Amino acid sequence: MILDIDFVSDFVCPWCFIGNERLRQAIDEVRHSVADLEEIRVNRLPFFLDPDTPLAGVPYRPFLDAKFGGRHKADEVLARIVEAGAPDGVTFAFERIATRPSTLNAHRLTYRAQSLGHTQEHVNALGHALFAAHFQEGRDLGDNATLADIAAAAGDERETVLAYLESDDDAAAVRRMAGQIQQQGITAVPFFIFNRKLAVSGAQSQAALGAAILQSLHAS
Repeated sequence: MILDIDFVSDFVCPWCFIGNERLRQAIDEVRHSVADLEEIRVNRLPFFLDPDTPLAGVPYRPFLDAKFGGRHKADEVLARIVEAGAPDGVTFAFERIATRPSTLNAHRLTYRAQSLGHTQEHVNALGHALFAAHFQEGRDLGDNATLADIAAAAGDERETVLAYLESDDDAAAVRRMAGQIQQQGITAVPFFIFNRKLAVSGAQSQAALGAAILQSLHAS
C-alpha cells in the first residue's frame, strides 16, 4: 500500500507552516497504525499567495498593516496564528521578519530537489527549513545566498544550488505549475490531496488529516 500526498503551499503562508507540521504528525501516526503501508510520498506543489511580489520583496510590516486594515487588526490576526500553532509545537517570530519575499526561488528549490529524485527525508527537511527560516528566524527567502545556505544545511551542495538559483532554470516550469494548480480550482492554501482521491482544504487538525489519509487508503 502506497500513500501519495500532494501538498500545495506557499512558504510565506503561516497556515501552511502549521499545516506542514500537522501533516507530518498525521503521517507519523498513520505510519505506526497501518501495518502494510509500504511507502509515503509527499509531493510539494507551488502556490503564490501574492504572485506580483517583486523579486526583491516588500517591507513586511507595512504589507501586513495594509492587508488587514491597520496595525491593530494585523496584530490580532498574528496573535490568532500564534495561538493556533502552539498546540502543534509551531512557533512564530513575526517581529523578526523584515521582508515579505517573493517565493519563486524557494519553490524552485523544492522543485529541483524533487526533480533530481532527492530522498523524501531531504525534501521534507528542506520544506520545513524554508518555513522555519521565514517565520522563526526572519531570514529573507528572496535572497539566493540565504536559500543556498538553507539547502546546504538540508544536505545539498551550496555552490551548485547557488548557481542554479542565479540562473532561470525551472522558473517557467514552477510558474506554469502554480498556474495549473489555480486552474484546477485551488485558490487557497494549504491544500492536500490524498492518493488522488480525497482533497482537504485549510490547516485542518492532525486528527482530520489522519482520518482523510486513512479514508484515501481504503477507498476503492
